[in-house]
Amino acid sequence: MSRGLLLVVSGPSGAGKGTICRAMLEHRPSIRLSVSATTRKPREGEVEGLSYFFLSEDTFRGMIDRKEFIEWACFCGNYYGTPRATVEEQLAAGHDVILEIDVQGAMQVKSKFPEAVFVFVLPPSYEELEKRIVGRGTESPEVIHERLETAKREYTHIEKYNYILLNDYIDGAVERFSAIIDAEKLRTERNAETIHTILESK
Repeated sequence: MSRGLLLVVSGPSGAGKGTICRAMLEHRPSIRLSVSATTRKPREGEVEGLSYFFLSEDTFRGMIDRKEFIEWACFCGNYYGTPRATVEEQLAAGHDVILEIDVQGAMQVKSKFPEAVFVFVLPPSYEELEKRIVGRGTESPEVIHERLETAKREYTHIEKYNYILLNDYIDGAVERFSAIIDAEKLRTERNAETIHTILESK
């Protein structure tokens, strides 16, 4: 059984990363979405164990000490991290796994999993990004300002990713993401065994 692809998806808050990743689960049922852990409070509609694992800061810090995260970061006063064990199990079972994480976390993953596929989600414009964040109505003006300033810094890391994914409308973004996965699965370095079998059959 072939090892699954590790797909790292980043982009500024409000770019639509979560919407795209959830849509991909319906588009390609074999994909697994890694559930991150966080110390922030749940937003309306978020479900424990599906949206995030909502942890106390003490619990989160204990997991850091035991090196139980693939990556972790502190953002807007809250901790976020990707538990290692489940991701490793799913990849070994042949499932493609999406990590929806910020740039800081993605760079940690890149140092440990250089074979992963890194995708940066972009909104159509900075103005549209601001409109989406304000429209959520879940954050204070101070947090909105901090998220927009963070987005500017995140944009400077785009060239460290393998692909950009423009989220102008969701269906198109999902189709483009699916095409990225298909292309990656056909890379020669991921198909050495198949190539060897074909060449040996001559």
